[in-house]
Amino acid sequence: MQKRLVKGNEAAVLGALMGGCTHFFGYPITPASEIAHAAAYYFTKAGRTFLQAESEVSVINMLYGASSAGARVMSASSGPGIALMGEGLSYLAGSRLPCVLIDMQRAGPGLGNIWPEQSDYNMVVKGGGHGNYKNIVLSPDGAQEMFDFTRAAFSYADEYRMSVIILGDAYIGQIMEPVDIGSTVDHGKRKDWALYADEESRENLITSIFMKPSSQGQHNRELQQTYRRVEKELVDWEEIETEDASVIFIAYGIVSRICRSAVALLRKAGLRAGLLRLKTLFPFPSEAVLNHAKRKVTIIVVELSNGQMCQDVRAAAQYSTRIIELLKMGGEIPSVEEVVSFTQKTVLRSAH
Repeated sequence: MQKRLVKGNEAAVLGALMGGCTHFFGYPITPASEIAHAAAYYFTKAGRTFLQAESEVSVINMLYGASSAGARVMSASSGPGIALMGEGLSYLAGSRLPCVLIDMQRAGPGLGNIWPEQSDYNMVVKGGGHGNYKNIVLSPDGAQEMFDFTRAAFSYADEYRMSVIILGDAYIGQIMEPVDIGSTVDHGKRKDWALYADEESRENLITSIFMKPSSQGQHNRELQQTYRRVEKELVDWEEIETEDASVIFIAYGIVSRICRSAVALLRKAGLRAGLLRLKTLFPFPSEAVLNHAKRKVTIIVVELSNGQMCQDVRAAAQYSTRIIELLKMGGEIPSVEEVVSFTQKTVLRSAH
């Protein structure tokens, strides 16, 4: 292993190279622009392809074309850019084409600002474009996982023939930490469904159009089978001090780091706090949430949105426990001290 001190944005590019990514298509938008800058440098140094498109709509269609030809492809953007890619993401899903996309979230709606939010949750986790489709969604909490998750994303994308989205934010991209970089590149294998312009792939067809309702219905049923397989095989989370906890935070991304520190302070103050950190958002760790809900613990959902992820927490908990929201929007994030104070007041109110 080689260890380097890098930002989360740069770590993602290094992870892509180690994951065998061959083509990066990008269009700059803060706070994701550094990913494109790093890709322009590292991809060309490594003999891979980097191309800046004229718009996000062009980017997503370039991903479609290169993926059809068997390449391992990726891009990176932020909320406004991902929104423009919605139609293309639906076409990728309909054609069962693998790709990797990084969304470094910023505050919205509209132009908003470049500070972190988690308000792209519904757009990314629930689909974004039209149709009955899903994306695999991974949620890193720092630079090491930006590397690890991006590296693994290309294998996931090829295995399930799906788009994999790394859902980060402005702070995760700017965090600078030591990152272990593996020494072996995963170049992937030839894909029996792709178009290589040779005799072997001559009969292959990439399409998302099925004119007969019965054919479209069957295609959708096959997609749902794939998504159910993903739910069984890829769901992932981390538990911190949850075994005896009476209060459990549920969070992901930058907020989970704040909650981790809050757990340590609350424990010192005598309150048994724990953290359920979500590593995958689709598939959602519903069983882990339900297991804690059945214990009748107090669940505090901390997120940088109007409660988008909390809706999935409530559904998973089946309304069998007390669920409280600590929400921030507009680029504001709670401090560790604020989370601690909020939790202590919440427990005091419940005692009375």
